[in-house]
Amino acid sequence: MKKAGIFVLLTAMAVLPFVAIGCSESADEAFTIEASGSTSVSPLMEKLGAAYTEANPEINVNVNGTGSSDGVKAANEGTSELGMASRAIKTAEKAFGLDELVIAIDGIAVVVNPANPLSDLTLAQIQGIYKGEIADWSEVGGNPGAIAVVSREPGSGTRGAFEDIVDFEDQLVTSAIEFDGTGGVKAEVSKNVDAIGYISLGSVDDSVKGISVDGAAPSSANVVNGSYRVARPFNVVYRADEIDERTRVYLDWIMSSEGQAIVADKYVPVN
Repeated sequence: MKKAGIFVLLTAMAVLPFVAIGCSESADEAFTIEASGSTSVSPLMEKLGAAYTEANPEINVNVNGTGSSDGVKAANEGTSELGMASRAIKTAEKAFGLDELVIAIDGIAVVVNPANPLSDLTLAQIQGIYKGEIADWSEVGGNPGAIAVVSREPGSGTRGAFEDIVDFEDQLVTSAIEFDGTGGVKAEVSKNVDAIGYISLGSVDDSVKGISVDGAAPSSANVVNGSYRVARPFNVVYRADEIDERTRVYLDWIMSSEGQAIVADKYVPVN
């Protein structure tokens, strides 16, 4: 009986290492794609990543919203495989030698509180508001009240694109309230009847009201036909000679009809 017990124990000890090694190899098969950058691109990348992981359980997509400039920097320095930017890549950043991939086109919605009766502003009026030249809603046909200007933080891709399109770069009114991220802008506008802000078109919900610009409503259709001019690209940047082949396959999937169908739910597809 003792010999039999020893034999069973030795057999189990011999098998255990092989079992552990087998589990380790299986765990190593999982791969995580790191994407960091724009808080405007993040919701779309999270949705794309979730759909891709559902079909490919061995691939995880980890999304970290840090801001467009940080995303480009992370891709350049190799701390994140993919960088997300909700704007065109700047001339100085092009010197990094990163590859750029436009995965979607997004409108920037100018938003006010739902209780604000205004439904339309001209681009010139929006510029005047953000430069501080128009300070009261009554000056643009609204109810009397001091305009609370809400903006994104310096370095935000959405802010950079908005300032470039509306043409008031480095001229933001000093009284503007600045927020890190889309959520902060939406929260402030939703609770302040005199506030005006700007967010990704894909992030508009019932808590705020998107207004027309020069008569064109903020919609994907109007971004496509060019009548709504406050729009920008959603960029992904990376080092083509360094990204993992599995990441390259994921980017190809984003640009496929399947990936772009997900984009089309709230944004403008690019193919």
